[in-house]
Amino acid sequence: MRVSVLASGSTGNTSLIETGQHKILMDAGLSGKKIKTLLGEVGVDINDIDMAFLSHDHSDHSKGLGVLMRRYPRIAAFANSGTWEYLSESHKIGQIPVQQMNIIEPGQTKTFGDLDVTAFATSHDAAEPQYYVFSSAGKRMAFLTDTGYVSQKVKAVIEDADAYMMEFNYDDMMLRNGPYSWSLKQRILSDVGHLSNDDAGQALLDVVSNKTKHIFLAHRSQHNNTAKLAYDAAKQILVNGDANLPSDVKIMLTDPDEPTNLEQI
Repeated sequence: MRVSVLASGSTGNTSLIETGQHKILMDAGLSGKKIKTLLGEVGVDINDIDMAFLSHDHSDHSKGLGVLMRRYPRIAAFANSGTWEYLSESHKIGQIPVQQMNIIEPGQTKTFGDLDVTAFATSHDAAEPQYYVFSSAGKRMAFLTDTGYVSQKVKAVIEDADAYMMEFNYDDMMLRNGPYSWSLKQRILSDVGHLSNDDAGQALLDVVSNKTKHIFLAHRSQHNNTAKLAYDAAKQILVNGDANLPSDVKIMLTDPDEPTNLEQI
């Protein structure tokens, strides 16, 4: 399995997962044209994408999905029934080709040849948010952003993975002292908001193992965080703390405009 976080941040999110049989998008929160460009930067033709998994309806995760489905009919798109219902009724992503819509509900695991996908519910102010663990050839990668907290139930699903993409959205002091309105700050800090650097690090501390070789720090706020603060928090908690991680673990920053390398998981 190979993975690149193509773009991650408040302006748009999408990632690529490759197995021997599939090329998959995790979220599609940028324009179809931008997603095509980002895929090209890691050497992948958008015409080879055959699956897409959607976490929730917010535009920074969903806005390009409708265009991609209409333009590339081979893409089978997956979300839960609550997310599809909201997107269909709201027309946020335009007309959705019904024949390309597929349902995977929280708690379900589905198998697609050499790929197993497990969906799990998260806590966010969207219609029915969920994220996924992708498994192939004995390797597991867990994706988790856009959640106000990480429950014990979620930790049980994502523990002992080979790789993680985890939300490091904000630095607590930057958010509290920053320019946002108090109501928006409360929303971000709430149980249906986002994870701080410290919260994300502590959640990872509970689930990583000596199998974990890749950790992508994702969905970083451009107003309430910096790359250095996110990286330093992760390193302090996970590397300098007592996490059971291998010495060659890679902790990688992600970017809203530039893809990461295509990493072998």
